[in-house]
Amino acid sequence: MVLHGASGSPFVRKVQVALAVKELPYEQIQQLPFTRDPEYRKINPLGKIPTLRDGDLTICDSTVICEYLEDTYPQPPLYPLNSADKARARWFEELGGTRVAELAAGIFFQRFMRPMVLKQDPDEVLVAKIIDKQLPPLLDYLESQVPAQGFIFGEFMMADMSLMSPFVNAAYAGYELDAQRWPVFTYFLARVKSHPVVRAVLESEAVAMGFA
Repeated sequence: MVLHGASGSPFVRKVQVALAVKELPYEQIQQLPFTRDPEYRKINPLGKIPTLRDGDLTICDSTVICEYLEDTYPQPPLYPLNSADKARARWFEELGGTRVAELAAGIFFQRFMRPMVLKQDPDEVLVAKIIDKQLPPLLDYLESQVPAQGFIFGEFMMADMSLMSPFVNAAYAGYELDAQRWPVFTYFLARVKSHPVVRAVLESEAVAMGFA
């Protein structure tokens, strides 16, 4: 298998964890999103990351990729079997990959990409709006949804990873959850990060990004 995508992407990270949990070997090609690279556009016309090649099959979008891996390599499972639980898992993956990821990316772009890459000052007014106004309602909801111990469906699954992954990027930009206001979700994120496979992926990511 060949995984196209840049280390540090919350979506690439999801797929890396899925591949590692299922012990599937792969080669990673570092690919930034939304480039004008004509060769990459041939396999992903949207220019997004990640894209996975498995033999003659090319798949785009992290959720589609993870579901393909689950269908093709079902052990160990990363999605619950019960239909109600599976629906909840899909909802959490959707939430983590859309609004949560958008807000975390806003913090990451302003406080990491702008000063480090673009050599620009961050827009702290926008950051404050995200942290003080836009994220808290989502965090209140997630505080009520995740367990005080263990993972959402007992064993570690993609729903856990999908909710945690965007906050890794926000943390790269110096954002930390208020553990007094959201203690259950804060410690849930810590448990997901400390899962052996997730921890190994994050350590490799830090090396690839020059943080270690």
